[in-house]
Amino acid sequence: MSPSRPHDNQVPDLCGYNLYASDPVLRDAVRRAGASDFDPTLRRIGATLGAADILALGDRANRHPPTLQVFDRLGERIDTVTFDPSWHTLLTLLRGEGLHALPWTDPRPGVWAARAAGYFLQGQVESGTLCPATMTFAAIPVLQQDPGLFSRLGPLLLSREHDPRDLPWEQKYAALIGMGLTEKQGGSDVRSNRSWAVPSTAGGRHGAWRLNGHKWFFSAPMCDAHLVVAREDNPRDGPLSCFFVPRWRPDGSRNAVHIQRLKDKLGNRSNASSEVEFHDAWAMPVGEAGRGIPILLEMATHTRLDCVIGSAALIRRALVEVLHHTRHRSAFGRPLREQPLMRNVLIDMALESEAATRLMIRLAAAFEQAAAPEPDPLARAYRRIVTPAAKFWICKRAIELTGEAMEIWGGNGYVEDAPLARLYREAPVNSIWEGSGNVMCLDVLRALQRDPDGAALLLADWSAAFRDDSLLSGCLHTLQALLAQPADVQEAHARRLAQGIILLEQARLLREHAPADVSGLFIASRLGDGGLLAHGRVCGTLALDGLAAGDTRMLDRHWA
Repeated sequence: MSPSRPHDNQVPDLCGYNLYASDPVLRDAVRRAGASDFDPTLRRIGATLGAADILALGDRANRHPPTLQVFDRLGERIDTVTFDPSWHTLLTLLRGEGLHALPWTDPRPGVWAARAAGYFLQGQVESGTLCPATMTFAAIPVLQQDPGLFSRLGPLLLSREHDPRDLPWEQKYAALIGMGLTEKQGGSDVRSNRSWAVPSTAGGRHGAWRLNGHKWFFSAPMCDAHLVVAREDNPRDGPLSCFFVPRWRPDGSRNAVHIQRLKDKLGNRSNASSEVEFHDAWAMPVGEAGRGIPILLEMATHTRLDCVIGSAALIRRALVEVLHHTRHRSAFGRPLREQPLMRNVLIDMALESEAATRLMIRLAAAFEQAAAPEPDPLARAYRRIVTPAAKFWICKRAIELTGEAMEIWGGNGYVEDAPLARLYREAPVNSIWEGSGNVMCLDVLRALQRDPDGAALLLADWSAAFRDDSLLSGCLHTLQALLAQPADVQEAHARRLAQGIILLEQARLLREHAPADVSGLFIASRLGDGGLLAHGRVCGTLALDGLAAGDTRMLDRHWA
């Protein structure tokens, strides 16, 4: 057959565009977060990632997933996972921009927002390679608490190089850290863990330990070391502590971390997730005895931020794909973009993407403010309370929005030749990883209960912001009334509570930073009918009576 011609009504691939320069909302959010100094860097990253050959790497990495070789030809156990070269190329790009450690390598004002923006751009190309970068990012502040270990390991974690060689970390010029938390009997209930470690030298807690047990999910098994939660002394009731478990023992032999299999996952296929067993594996305690759960929670706060960023990236990629598609494809005699019902759906998706992008940058800025020498109490409350709520809500929205985008493409979106099927398969992982929806919402409740002063600051901040708006003030009163209910009632409605927290904050951000018609439409559609605790909704049900029949301004401002 002859090549496709313009009149064939087939849409050309979206490539050769600058992911940052074509995103006015992201650029505005970065500026408002005080990160304008990073604008040239982000613009360069956006140009690199939008090139056709780089976008193709994301597809290739997922078509050629990692493979496991347990033994070499002589029968020696090697537990080696091999990745496609595209995986290493994408990780090289990510680390080359410092996106795995930027707040610690370039601590200028606005760095957290800039790092979130860069990560957001990378996430639009491929999601699986984000996993080891995120775990390394989350591990850095934990490992900094052990000055002796970090003095040797830190330069390798902060390095802007990617070293894929399978060697002891002491012999490498860059390193990655993974995590080993969940077990088959517990899942998110880490307190039920049974893996255990006992001292193997006279050094006690500061010496070498022998680790036994298993992990049901052991992410990125080719990382140079993992932070593993296990019990001290016995598997039944020993204190849960955190252990540093390298791939190689200090004597140069392979550590006894036996990979049983790689998980056959729905999406995130470029990334290796595994099931492992420990057989007297060499381990070293990190942090105080019995503090494994608090260390886990500190790491999870950072990984949850990245889940929000990664899901916002999927929403953005889905949006630009459908904006591109509907500009080029016609049905029933006119371009899809010009048809009123399709425009309703597109504007609704654009509102969702803008709200997710602004929330993502605001959340990252709160991490920076909370970590300042004189921490902002409101930012600390925002970080602790809004982060799990945002992970719940934005990750859920990504699942819907990627499905909606695939439907807009029709049958062309459902086949693996196009990127939308991959985006759709990718979306659920962020909603599940580091705590699924119910876990996040219960964590929101715990945060509100454990930090009543912080909760009061957050509510007071919203109250001041919504003083001139009866609808939003009424929604805030509904939220406060729910928080006054007995604990069992709050738990039963924890999902609505988390949804309400995010919708109020998104409404506030859009009121402050977006045009009035954009914020008004978002608020009316998300908080109008039924108020704060309304049930779910689908895209394309906006009340667009106020828009002229052919008005596309709300779409044009999302892709310059």
